[in-house]
Amino acid sequence: MVGGAVYTAVAFLQRSETLVTEGCKVPGADEDLATDQAGYAALISAIAVRRGLPARAASIALATSLQESKLRNIGHGDEAGPDSRGLFQQRPSQGWGTEAEVMDPYHATNAFYDALVKIPGYESLPITAAAQEVQRSAYPGAYAQHEPTARAFASALTGQSPQSLDCTLRAPDAAGDPAAVQQRLTSAFGALTAGTEGRTLTVQAQDTRAWAWAVAQWAVANAKSLSITAVAVDGQTWTRSGHNGWQPGDAPAGQVSITVAAEPAK
Repeated sequence: MVGGAVYTAVAFLQRSETLVTEGCKVPGADEDLATDQAGYAALISAIAVRRGLPARAASIALATSLQESKLRNIGHGDEAGPDSRGLFQQRPSQGWGTEAEVMDPYHATNAFYDALVKIPGYESLPITAAAQEVQRSAYPGAYAQHEPTARAFASALTGQSPQSLDCTLRAPDAAGDPAAVQQRLTSAFGALTAGTEGRTLTVQAQDTRAWAWAVAQWAVANAKSLSITAVAVDGQTWTRSGHNGWQPGDAPAGQVSITVAAEPAK
């Protein structure tokens, strides 16, 4: 009888998991992002933080990528640009790099920012105008429709809006690796001080509270691909299983703790 009850409970939990609609949201955005889109949004925002750019730069980049590729690293172009590729649909024939380079999200994002920072006063331009200065699109007004979503996600993912990004996810289907989390963090944010104990990676915050929140919300945005189960920072904790967003916790100031899943039960 006990075995049957346990089986029933496990089956119920498994069915409940399949009903979870995965995605990431931020207050003020017009749309939620799928988990792969959120991961790219976090990378674009992290590179802005790494370069010391304002959140406005990330907003412009996100609005551009939402319009050009729906925030996905696509390997084909369209009639307007048959050789366009990547997050920003950059064209090798127009000097954005080789095809392999524009398909590299790190290269593509830095190339976008390299062009953006050359525009005088881009920070005070309307987002759609700044995006058009970089992209020279045949549809210059199209970026405007993405401004609310781009601003909201950029503010969260650059740490300007703490505890605002939340992702609803199913249970992990594979174990996580703290070393893989650290490698991806370093690729996005640059050199950092971190240590691992068991399944938890602890990152020492740099000079600002916003930086810590940028790292923490980057971890939430990448929780699906990296099998992250919990993130703690600045007295707040996000847990994958709770589906309750950020909740008060005992995380000390000055560090971000990221915990990954153990091997799932068979």
